[in-house]
Amino acid sequence: MSTELELERPAQPPSFQGISTGRKAKNLAATVMVSLCFVVAVIPLVWVLWTVASRGMESLLRADWWSHSLSGVRANEDLGGAYHAIYGTIAQGLVTAVIAVPIGILVGIYLVEYGAGTRFARVTTFTVDILTGVPSIVAALFVYSVWISIFGFSRSAFANCLALLLLMIPMVVRSTEEMLRVVPNELREASYALGIPKWKTIVKVVIPTALSGIVTGVMLGVARIMGETAPALILMAYSARINMDIFEGSMANLPLLMVKEFTNPEAAGFNRTWGAALTLILIIMLFNLAATLVSRLSAVKTK
Repeated sequence: MSTELELERPAQPPSFQGISTGRKAKNLAATVMVSLCFVVAVIPLVWVLWTVASRGMESLLRADWWSHSLSGVRANEDLGGAYHAIYGTIAQGLVTAVIAVPIGILVGIYLVEYGAGTRFARVTTFTVDILTGVPSIVAALFVYSVWISIFGFSRSAFANCLALLLLMIPMVVRSTEEMLRVVPNELREASYALGIPKWKTIVKVVIPTALSGIVTGVMLGVARIMGETAPALILMAYSARINMDIFEGSMANLPLLMVKEFTNPEAAGFNRTWGAALTLILIIMLFNLAATLVSRLSAVKTK
């Protein structure tokens, strides 16, 4: 009888064996290596930010830095501000983003949702890969040869935006494509099972699910084009005064202002160079914070 009870009694789970010393040592070594790599990556970043902030803060604390241009200011006068360059940087970045973002997102949607496996999609992917590695100066020379030399348009901020388009569109396409591929197919199939058409599934289910990643890719593209100098040097003449028209006349932006003042041997030029660098960092930071807020507010709620 006791033998039958012993047979019917469920087997006891194996007792927990402590983690071996070797595995603890490997875990400690991996933790130390990861921590050291993090420190090595963070130190240059903090160093750069501290250098730019310490040398550029003096210019930013002046009230005229945000409200005046450098029109009429001499090279040795620590006066005026970067209002004209700030406006040019934001205006050119927004114009480029308004054109590049819809094109890049639509191309990414086509590659993932409609053209997967087709010859046209493969050609498009190959073209996007090539454009991703194109140097900014090559894009500027291409726009100069077509927009200015062939079509006869003058150098302007809009010509600079056209060159920046060639740099931003591939980043938006690639980030959109990767984020859409991460969306589980089960979500699409569940939507199709409810009788929802494909285009509406993409708009209402797929894109909201991948929106945070798409916004991140867009902001990386905006951050890149705002700091480009080569297209502005070739396609847009520098102006020390404010110009609101991106289609006509000379216009400044913060990278051009830094190049201009870097050649100024006076202390005022030194201060304006670092001030423009710090201003550009702050503008890009504000754009990223706004993008983070937008992605969080528009994210799909799971509860």
